[in-house]
Amino acid sequence: MNTTLTVILALAVGTYAFRLVGPVLHGRVTVPPRVQELASAGAVVLLVALLATGALTESGTFAGWARPTGVLVGAALAWRRAPFAVVVLGAAVTTAVLRGVGVG
Repeated sequence: MNTTLTVILALAVGTYAFRLVGPVLHGRVTVPPRVQELASAGAVVLLVALLATGALTESGTFAGWARPTGVLVGAALAWRRAPFAVVVLGAAVTTAVLRGVGVG
């Protein structure tokens, strides 16, 4: 069997196993509240780090001011509970306009 296919099948089995563990162990394992709080905080920290990395860098360097400004506009619209399409279009239009006028 091809090595690539073997790796893909192993990852597929591992992914399915992770998805199966939740329903199988539900009710059998009790997670302490402190661990639940830490897991929630960790998820938020990872998402913020991903957002910051994607918004501020491009090819390992600063992406310019247009992209972070677009992300901030999108975040403000999302915070104000605007529809998803409005959030995406607002961020994209803001970034495009700033790049169009040379802010970069």
